[in-house]
Amino acid sequence: MKVAVIADSHDRVPALRRALELFRGMNIGAVLHAGDFVAPFAAKLLVGPDAPDPATAPLYCVYGNNDGERVGLKKVLAGVQDGPLRVTLGGKNIVMHHWIEWLKPADLAGADIVVTGHTHEIVIESRDGVLYLNPGECCGWLTGRCTAALLDTQAMSAEIIDVC
Repeated sequence: MKVAVIADSHDRVPALRRALELFRGMNIGAVLHAGDFVAPFAAKLLVGPDAPDPATAPLYCVYGNNDGERVGLKKVLAGVQDGPLRVTLGGKNIVMHHWIEWLKPADLAGADIVVTGHTHEIVIESRDGVLYLNPGECCGWLTGRCTAALLDTQAMSAEIIDVC
């Protein structure tokens, strides 16, 4: 299964819109957002006409440390929650939290894939048979590079996509 992975969109609407546009053409089976949407107006893109069809690519998301307007975000993203979020996609157990430092050893038990954000730095590495993925920053505010990732659960690999 191919899974779209986004983190740290930080209200950068054009970059988030472009990432979703790219993913719509990639036959994905789910969308993961590892937090820091920031405001509901930007988060609306994840459930609007620019987003992949939720019937074939459901959205899973967690709050980040900059998501202060939680009530508004919850109204837009009904499934958003504090991490860790556990989901099985393509037969793989995925654990997602905004910041890897917030994960306890017990949270990682049974995980095949760990998805995080927060640092705005790209990470794709395997440790003891577990794939760790941070797609970098969709917003591009810190690095100047707007990125997302395409996760392949069958191959246990990911590729970074430059969205701007």
